[in-house]
Amino acid sequence: MKQIRFIVTTAMVAVTTMGTGLMMSSCNKENNAEPVINPVVEPVVTPEKNEWKPIMLTRAQQEMVQANNEFAFNLFRAVALPRPAGPCDGKPQSIILSPISITYALGMLNNGATGETAKQINDVLGFADTGADGINAFCGKMLTEAPALDKLTKVMIANTIYMNKPYQLKPMFVELAKQYYDAEPETRDFHDGLTRSVINKWCNDHTNGMIPEVLSEDAFNPDAVSYLLNAIYFKGTWSQKFDKANTKDETFTGEDGSQRQLPMMHMTDHQFNYAKTELFEMLRLPYGNGAYAMNILLPAEGKTLIDVMRGLNNETWRQYRFGNPAIADVKLPRFESNTDQNLVSIMSDLGMPKAFTDKAEFPNFCNVPTYIGLMKQVARIKLDEEGSEAAAVTVIGLETTAFEPHEPPHVTFHATRPFLYIISELSTGAIFFMGQYVGE
Repeated sequence: MKQIRFIVTTAMVAVTTMGTGLMMSSCNKENNAEPVINPVVEPVVTPEKNEWKPIMLTRAQQEMVQANNEFAFNLFRAVALPRPAGPCDGKPQSIILSPISITYALGMLNNGATGETAKQINDVLGFADTGADGINAFCGKMLTEAPALDKLTKVMIANTIYMNKPYQLKPMFVELAKQYYDAEPETRDFHDGLTRSVINKWCNDHTNGMIPEVLSEDAFNPDAVSYLLNAIYFKGTWSQKFDKANTKDETFTGEDGSQRQLPMMHMTDHQFNYAKTELFEMLRLPYGNGAYAMNILLPAEGKTLIDVMRGLNNETWRQYRFGNPAIADVKLPRFESNTDQNLVSIMSDLGMPKAFTDKAEFPNFCNVPTYIGLMKQVARIKLDEEGSEAAAVTVIGLETTAFEPHEPPHVTFHATRPFLYIISELSTGAIFFMGQYVGE
């Protein structure tokens, strides 16, 4: 069988990334409802002229963010919860995922879908009542506005489609890909011996070298119908950097009691937003002017990562993501983490099984019937005293058918044991990256 592969590349530096793409379907104008702004927290002030302006969403789009964040938590649980028979052997692993990258990928692909296939994709993403038109408008808005929120945080989002010569994209699909995802299709002969290198170079160029190769020689299929890519590069620096002179090797204790020495960054007497629940302590570390931030969630005494994951949902996130001002003594490990995750069974189990069968309905994509034969995400994050750097690549392959004012309290927040982290955008609360670090 011939394969259609959609490759989405999402990368970011010094903070995190968002986005991935696939295809598109119907187009529409944005909801005419009055724009509303999410609850606003005073942005971090920087010495430079770097005014923070929130992303203005309609009420319908804000509801989309909430629903899509619920998908983010469902996805993370499906990947991170240990499976006794799986490669993790029942032990927690360090993981980094970009839920919004999958949203971009499936958002594009959804433009080629109809019937039950489209419904299942919408339901999984949390967009049941939105449809392709609303998804396109939302993704297009975020693609345009997210890169301009902070002069100290560099965000680049790019999409492209490589089509094999025997096949042709549907004209409406091409129109929507250009209009909402800024994707410019290119037709090539995949048997020319050059296409794999061209695709990998595009990926490398649009992720600042974070992901130099998405298609190995064994993975590349010259008979594929299409390769569709989305790349997101995000580079930001902490609003309050850690002093490298204060970084020292300290003991990091795993949930199984094992100990190892890790470079631990240390900062004292700085104000951050903080929250504490029965399940976790949370510290919010902003980047640049505060448009983006990383929330660190440290399990409460006697709780585990699994306990926290099971208790996390969009409502919990909305309630605690801002926290309240506190003067904090912070310790955080300097680390790197990588994930290469097959998503076929996970996304199928989350509620969109039909797209992975020969009964899939993608008549609006190209001139041959297709289904998803491959879906995976490769992600990477690097966190240090300056900030964080992360990248994610989501690959989808289609085969032919076949706070209140008060004196801030002083808190101690030492992440010397496994923790979760979330990188999000301030005004919408949209989750770009979500991960956990267990010390290895």
